[in-house]
Amino acid sequence: MRRQVLSLLVENNPGVTSHISGLFSRRGYNIDSFSSGVTADPRYTRITIVASGDEQILEQIEKQLAKLEDVVDIKLLKPGLSVTRELIMVKIRARDAQRQPIMNVTEIFHGKIVDVTADSMVIELTGQQDKLEAFLDLLSDYEILELARTGITGLSRGTSDVKMIDENGRMYSL
Repeated sequence: MRRQVLSLLVENNPGVTSHISGLFSRRGYNIDSFSSGVTADPRYTRITIVASGDEQILEQIEKQLAKLEDVVDIKLLKPGLSVTRELIMVKIRARDAQRQPIMNVTEIFHGKIVDVTADSMVIELTGQQDKLEAFLDLLSDYEILELARTGITGLSRGTSDVKMIDENGRMYSL
């Protein structure tokens, strides 16, 4: 089994995420991570999908996605040739005496404490998945009350594979 990160540029139409997730569901493929957001051009949305499977399954996923009407472009985000990140927010039970050690670990990982109450803290941390997992491992002695993850998002490095779309919807390379 291999993991693959795909960056899709899709038309920003109602139901586009449903069509894409439906394709995975119909074919029995698993989505490890799915994140989306509107691009600088409001006509388009960038979707980052992490999927796992053998070579044949991953090849089929890419071919099936390319057939969808709303999909404009697909890029494979390869390690070293792309930048990927994930955001997590962690709510930890923390009383007065526990706060300083948690703050120290958070600072080492360049995290940010975004909320503090009498009995809990919420920490925000962005990075590659291995960094986030290491952070969570260091917090294993504390009670994690809630955890939210965005899933991986990413872009390829450089400009060699950047595609632009003109006002008529025609795609061109830089």
